[in-house]
Amino acid sequence: MRHVELDAVVRNDKAEDVFTAVAKWERYPELAPHVRATTVHSTLPEPVGSSSWELHFRSGLLRWTETDTFHQDRLEIHFEQTDGDFDSFVGRWVLRQDGADVAVHFEADFDFGIPSLEGILDPIAERVIKETVAWAVTGLFADTAVLGDHGLAEPQPVAAAG
Repeated sequence: MRHVELDAVVRNDKAEDVFTAVAKWERYPELAPHVRATTVHSTLPEPVGSSSWELHFRSGLLRWTETDTFHQDRLEIHFEQTDGDFDSFVGRWVLRQDGADVAVHFEADFDFGIPSLEGILDPIAERVIKETVAWAVTGLFADTAVLGDHGLAEPQPVAAAG
């Protein structure tokens, strides 16, 4: 099992607005170059949604469908793979108002279920997941910083396809 975390701060915004924007999975392909496609089956204002994802991974695609549980009262989104390439993939987004800013925390645990390849696959998947979250958050909001020693190049907003 591999654990991934990423923290960011969105400056001068409201946590409720950041929550709603983060959950717009359909925007992620235009924000993060690793995301080939997302299909939103159901989402807010429903308390439980579903989405399917395709990420560029190594020389192919990493695919999964997840259940998304929206806890608007706690400003949390929990997700869990229901079908796909991982043996298990589960995580959450946690947002918190911090004065005029919003603290954004993402974490996930994943396992491909192939112990002989975890030394090769896990670090690549961790990087792709972290970069996807960083690109999406920095692309969604005008004034955002990714925090800590995340080992990523500072993402820049991706121009929307037009």
